[in-house]
Amino acid sequence: MSTAEFALPTAEAMESYGRALGAALRAGDLVVLTGPLGAGKTTLTRGIGEGLGVRGPVQSPTFVLARTHPSLVGGSPLVHVDAYRLQNAVELDDLDLDFARSVVVVEWGRGMLDGIAESWLDVEIERPHAAADDPEHLDGDAPRTIRVTGIGPRWAAGVPRPA
Repeated sequence: MSTAEFALPTAEAMESYGRALGAALRAGDLVVLTGPLGAGKTTLTRGIGEGLGVRGPVQSPTFVLARTHPSLVGGSPLVHVDAYRLQNAVELDDLDLDFARSVVVVEWGRGMLDGIAESWLDVEIERPHAAADDPEHLDGDAPRTIRVTGIGPRWAAGVPRPA
């Protein structure tokens, strides 16, 4: 297991890290995003989509649970999942996602990967503590702290870092 922690000062920096991360991902990779509402999970995923060269726009799949974005450059598609309303790994598996041929990003998916994958990136995003007290006044450009943990053999050599 390898872990890196760093600060991303703006929403653009979050999206830029997503682009770098997307460029490092390949078919079969799984990314799990954890963080409170407004932390930047979808912003990071939008950057991942840009890095992969997929058709957009990448938006939160809250009401459809999962969206597939085909590649525009002959690469892997991006499957973007919002697992907020799912209860467990069985319900995630019931979505019948193509984990082997896609890059899969799961928002709110921590704890739902038992038996689904042997390797994944666990990305935890923290927004400023004051924002937790007043979520209606979130500053999208306030600094975020991001902790990326690589789990399994795919990430044994380390996790992608910001450029």
